[in-house]
Amino acid sequence: MSTSTLAVAPLTTQDAEALIENARHAAEEAGVAVAVTVLDAGGHLLAFRRDDRAVLIAGETSTRKAFTALQLDAPTADLVDAVQPGGPFHTLPTALDRPLLFIAGGVPVHRDGPLIGAIGVGGGAPEQDHQFATAAVEALSRRIES
Repeated sequence: MSTSTLAVAPLTTQDAEALIENARHAAEEAGVAVAVTVLDAGGHLLAFRRDDRAVLIAGETSTRKAFTALQLDAPTADLVDAVQPGGPFHTLPTALDRPLLFIAGGVPVHRDGPLIGAIGVGGGAPEQDHQFATAAVEALSRRIES
């Protein structure tokens, strides 16, 4: 009996740089200084950039948002209500050694279905960070398809 496994290309440093540039471009158009973190599927840092004008905490929040999106394979914007009192993930933010961050701005990255990494953006309002991260992932998907 033979089994075949469909190999999916991992997130590359070239992909990570494209994600950062696209997120930063979207943020610049909105006049927002941000930090952007890209993690691979194993949760390892693949790329990071913080604009000179971005608040210092933006680096930490972008990384934690990316980690949260990766671990739960969901945009952090979709998880905010789940950690409120009575929500299914109410105790999750304090249950792990590495803290999760349930603020919009983290988005998982998929290729042909499988999860290959995540991006996190910090520095703007949560809704803005989510828009910048989503725009970057959509631009990467268009680049991969063409």
